[in-house]
Amino acid sequence: MRSDHFTSRLLQVSMAAVLLYACKPNNAGNAVSGNAAEKTYVAPGKYDEFYNFVSGGFSGQLSVYGLPSGRLLRVIPVFSVDPEKGYGYSEESKPMLNTSHGFVPWDDLHHTELSQTNGEIDGRWIFVNGNNTPRVARVDLKTFRTAEIIELPNSAGNHSSPFITENTEYVVAGTRFSVPVGDNTDVPISSYKENFKGTISFISVDKNTGGLSLAFQLETPGVNFDLSHAGKGPSHGWFFFSCYNSEQANTLLEVNASQRDKDFILAVNWKKAEEYLKAGKGTKKAVRYAHNTYDETSHTSKSEILNEVISLDPKVLKDICYLIPCPKSPHGCDVDPSGEYIVGSGKLAALIPVFSFTKLQQAIANKTFEGEYDGIPVVKYESALYGEVEKPGLGPLHTEFDGKGNAYTSFFVSSEIVKWNIKDLKVLDRAPTYYSIGHLCIPGGDTKKPNAKYVIAYNKITKDRYLPTGPELAQSAQLFDISGDKMQLILDFPTIGEPHYAQAVSADLVAKNSTKFFKLDENTNPYVTKGESNAKVVREGNKVHVYATCIRSHFAPDNIEGVKLGDEVYFHITNLEQDWDIPHGFAVKGANNAELLIMPGETQTLKWVPEKTGVVPFYCTDFCSALHQEMSGYIRVSPAGSNIPLTFSLGKTNTPETTNSK
Repeated sequence: MRSDHFTSRLLQVSMAAVLLYACKPNNAGNAVSGNAAEKTYVAPGKYDEFYNFVSGGFSGQLSVYGLPSGRLLRVIPVFSVDPEKGYGYSEESKPMLNTSHGFVPWDDLHHTELSQTNGEIDGRWIFVNGNNTPRVARVDLKTFRTAEIIELPNSAGNHSSPFITENTEYVVAGTRFSVPVGDNTDVPISSYKENFKGTISFISVDKNTGGLSLAFQLETPGVNFDLSHAGKGPSHGWFFFSCYNSEQANTLLEVNASQRDKDFILAVNWKKAEEYLKAGKGTKKAVRYAHNTYDETSHTSKSEILNEVISLDPKVLKDICYLIPCPKSPHGCDVDPSGEYIVGSGKLAALIPVFSFTKLQQAIANKTFEGEYDGIPVVKYESALYGEVEKPGLGPLHTEFDGKGNAYTSFFVSSEIVKWNIKDLKVLDRAPTYYSIGHLCIPGGDTKKPNAKYVIAYNKITKDRYLPTGPELAQSAQLFDISGDKMQLILDFPTIGEPHYAQAVSADLVAKNSTKFFKLDENTNPYVTKGESNAKVVREGNKVHVYATCIRSHFAPDNIEGVKLGDEVYFHITNLEQDWDIPHGFAVKGANNAELLIMPGETQTLKWVPEKTGVVPFYCTDFCSALHQEMSGYIRVSPAGSNIPLTFSLGKTNTPETTNSK
């Protein structure tokens, strides 16, 4: 039975939520101070100071905003098809969305993590997670395109990811839902405590190329992992994961997974796990998972299915994992820049616990345990606790740091950001967000060297802040200036999808390495056409390959005849431009597919299966010049079995005497 204290607490939280959602603050319309426009204004021709990489939530994509302007710069397709860019539609990009379940055109992107060197953002890559079909992706910040996706076996829901070590040795991922794993997975749901297990995946990252490989997995008790952060400095070599449902409930979780006063933070000694791995203590397990990579030289992707993973069991290897009690249903698990303090954020707690890495090590050395949980030692709460922030707000979720000894925590229920001092645990400032905040972000706020200029709130419920747009309102972010002692709200801006976690980085660190175009001479795509004189149309059985080029403002060839019903037509389009920001698009009327978007020097392929006879136009979909409208052509489709020869041409009357044919 739940205690009277918990029932009272839940009622308080619920009442606060009702009041917050029902009542718009009287000053909400005037919340932004008079000099806010000056602080967020980026003049035409000037650049923003920061890139802000924001998860697209249920869109499955990654959005990029400039700060302080809040301008949307790009949407990067990652886990979902994107008709605008042809991602998941071109033959070259389709393998990126392959999984052990086949082609999956959607996922739920929750969290972002910029690569680091020596605990500082290095501007090379950003990692993002697929929550639904468990995957982790790497986005290359030279091209702002998805370079790699790896699926995670033995995982069900990939929320607790993708968090990295301070030198990007590993990306880690904890399963959101524990499920039966192994040979016998057809078991009663009611046997949760006996048969359900969690996993934590350690994905190694090549320090030069960024290439991903699944190094090992930890088999864990059947709990739900929520968020994580790595240690740094003195705590480098450790990872800390928040987890809930220590009750191991399998139904009505909002009640049954909220029974205990404390759940846990799982502390993982990954350096010790590496030692066991090298000593051969792991167990090889048969699995199936996809590993997909994109090659920017050939502009092609490939997918391979892998069949094995090495698993380590902390119940047997006792000094890998330890549990720290943490109030209550923890969400965020954050490590300060010094690496000494670990902050837990219990969604149903009325305080914020701050744990000491030094005290944790002492407790482990002295075996100051209160017992075990499913074979994992449980450290006594007081033995690891540095202290508690008393009455900070309602519904703490996530904490970031300013590098000046202060922490900033988001509070979902009381709809505010609270600033507090790490050493004395005193609240210094609080700023209302006017609607329900989820995560927040300080540029570099989870690194050794944060940039204490802004904190950005990412909000869920946006009633009364924007013009109405039917039953669903815009999701949003808010920008606060934190350069002074008090937080100052200076900007609201809408976001795509549902923003969860986000990270920001100084623009100078990324922009200087930006790819402007692909060198045509280096294009190794097997279907590349490096000049108009090489354009051709080739028949291989019922497959017709169109080797075409595009340049301002025509395609070559632009007239094609001899295609028949039953043919599969592959348009291999090479963009001959060698200038920055001159992409071309390609679409065929009525094609059951999206367009192509082809960058300068790149080759992309559109597969088209004609469904009826006639003459069909194709055209450029991306404005490229004053004669963009004229950038088009025709393809003739004849009945199956017809004797119309396969011909193609550019700039000549399409007659047998003037037509190239093959």
